[in-house]
Amino acid sequence: MQGMKKPRKLQAGDTIAAVTLSWGGPNVFPDRYEAGKRQLEKTFGVRVVEMPHTLSDAGWLMENPQARADDLMRAFSDPAVDGIVSTIGGDDSIRILPYLDSKVIRDNPKVFLGYSDSTVTHLVCLKAGVVSYYGPSIMAGFAENGGLFLYMVDAVKRTLFSSLPVGQLKPNTDGWTDEHLDWAEPAHQTRKRALNQSSGWKFIQGSGIHQGHLMGGCVEVLNWLRGTAVWPTPELWRGAILFIETSEEAPSPGDVKRGMRAFAAAGVLKEIRGILFGRPGGQVPVEQFSAYDEAIIQVVVNEEKLTDIPIVTRMDFGHTDPMMVLPLGVECEIDCDTERISIHENTVLD
Repeated sequence: MQGMKKPRKLQAGDTIAAVTLSWGGPNVFPDRYEAGKRQLEKTFGVRVVEMPHTLSDAGWLMENPQARADDLMRAFSDPAVDGIVSTIGGDDSIRILPYLDSKVIRDNPKVFLGYSDSTVTHLVCLKAGVVSYYGPSIMAGFAENGGLFLYMVDAVKRTLFSSLPVGQLKPNTDGWTDEHLDWAEPAHQTRKRALNQSSGWKFIQGSGIHQGHLMGGCVEVLNWLRGTAVWPTPELWRGAILFIETSEEAPSPGDVKRGMRAFAAAGVLKEIRGILFGRPGGQVPVEQFSAYDEAIIQVVVNEEKLTDIPIVTRMDFGHTDPMMVLPLGVECEIDCDTERISIHENTVLD
């Protein structure tokens, strides 16, 4: 995308700000937060610092969206902060929108990393013209039980700690999980979650090579944001590759179908050059994955007659572990014939 600013790459010794933009999870489950902070610092050699309200009472944070917004603005504007990572998602970071200043983000481009309800902040960064990164949060990702998944570690290093082109995005082959272990039980932190067999990504349709800039997020949050000031303009959607995924609340295939129809009604589907769909979130049985594929096909192919657009599903991003990192605003290539997805440019600068 023309005019998008890329942040400076992260490196060992950097200071990373932990921001709580939605649910006050660090206050509710402090041991889980500390585990994520500890594993992030140890694995990548960085120092994690909290903003003034990162650890505040969850009820108080819910009532004070401006405080959460102020933390984000402070993290972007503070020259001592090199990067920003969301502590956890939730469902109400949309309430921080009135208190954000996109100019502060534009003038101070930094790595912002998070997923789920952080979709709100990603669209804010997109509007500001700054590349941001859809990937793990401190409590869901970096706090993985029994240590970090190497697939995720590699994705973070290649995308955020190196100014070289990211290259091919490969499916995880070492097993995936959506098992829920109660964060309130300290003993669970050292217990590795059970893995399901990796079956690869599913290329549903498309031929040849298609290129476009990545845009997307959690489909539920995108639905909430439609019509707000941060909803991307038609120009931003034009030529994009849309990536979407579902949350731990396990939206049904019918919910996904209706969400896709909303994209169609907004004119988005006719503008984009590809669709990437994450493995369904919320402990959905594997035998039901095909119903989500069929929901997308129903809208894109049967209703909108878009028979050439690439569709790839069951991918390793969003509410599944381990997860990759997807940079919003960066060019992505889908080669349908060889079933390869690549990013042929760097996503951060030296």
